[in-house]
Amino acid sequence: MMAIWGALALAMAAQGASAKPAAPVAAKRLVIVDDDMIGLNGVPLLLLQSPGVEVLGITTTSGSVWRDTATAYALRTLEILGRTDVPVVPGATLPLLNSAEATRRWEGLYGRLVFKGPWTDYWPGDTIQEHPGAGDPTRVPDLPIGNPTTKPSSEIAAAFLVRMVKAHPGEITLFATGPMTNIAIAQSLDPGFAANVKEIVYMGGSLAPHQRLQGASAEQFAREFVNSPRREFNIRWDPEAARIMAHAPWRKITMIPVDPSTGTQWTRAFLDSLKPAGTVLTDLFQTGLAPGFPMWDEIVAMVWLNPEIVTRDETLWIDFETSQTAAYGDTLSWTQAYRPHLGEQAQRVILSVDRTKMEGAMARLYMRPVRASTNDRKRSTDAGAGR
Repeated sequence: MMAIWGALALAMAAQGASAKPAAPVAAKRLVIVDDDMIGLNGVPLLLLQSPGVEVLGITTTSGSVWRDTATAYALRTLEILGRTDVPVVPGATLPLLNSAEATRRWEGLYGRLVFKGPWTDYWPGDTIQEHPGAGDPTRVPDLPIGNPTTKPSSEIAAAFLVRMVKAHPGEITLFATGPMTNIAIAQSLDPGFAANVKEIVYMGGSLAPHQRLQGASAEQFAREFVNSPRREFNIRWDPEAARIMAHAPWRKITMIPVDPSTGTQWTRAFLDSLKPAGTVLTDLFQTGLAPGFPMWDEIVAMVWLNPEIVTRDETLWIDFETSQTAAYGDTLSWTQAYRPHLGEQAQRVILSVDRTKMEGAMARLYMRPVRASTNDRKRSTDAGAGR
């Protein structure tokens, strides 16, 4: 009997010695998205569909639309994905200094801006896209993807940003795909804010974009930079905030200017390719997103999720013009040898991407299964949920 027990013990020891240890579970990458959301396109949806990513929250700001409309789009997107556990935190309605009145005075001196977000009061007659102007910041129109039934957080976006970064120092990647007002306020509230962010990836600025695709949509979007190649809307809406962002001591900065977006476009063929998934998301894509727009913010998400799509990038020192001159809001850039040493930071600037690879990776994320509704889930990251 003792011999049997001894043999059994030896066999178990040998099995334990040869067994491989369980592979450690990779921690999810933590992100926050600061955005002027409009529609199903953009960064939040792609990150929410990425299994290795945890979205801690979406902060909203005015830009392409007023803040309250962006908030409604964020809430509705989360409802569609069954992710109402993710807090939506409203932020700035107006820029730090810029205003509709100041913009009209500027246009009287230097000519019309092509796009002014909700301040847009002029649209050339041949323009394909709908007029985006909206006078009342508090009026939220009916959304083409349906109106949300859930409510945003009662916390303020800048306070949320500061609080979450303090709770996760050096762990959060911040995506900024609208004007930089919330981020500038957060940095002003806490001078240590930027230094505790792992990385900021933003859509903004313009260097030397040119029309790459054919067609009426591509031609009309090219009007924005043909005669003013250094001007881009996210920065022009709030240049002072952009300058605060550019001078903050980030650990790592990745800039996606307008330049790579001119080689991309939402097409009917791409939207049709999503149909076989048959999810509520891919069904809504067929009617909730108009073809013709460049894939602006999608580049921001996909460069981070799939770095192999980058075909050209460069390290530049970046700043933004804040003098009330013809160049107000324009992008300033230098190589290391020529920078002025006035607080500008080195940034990785993405100049072109592989459209085919990017669209393939996007389609895989869009076609993933969508969760069931999670309206009853606790939003543990939200200290002031108004639900």
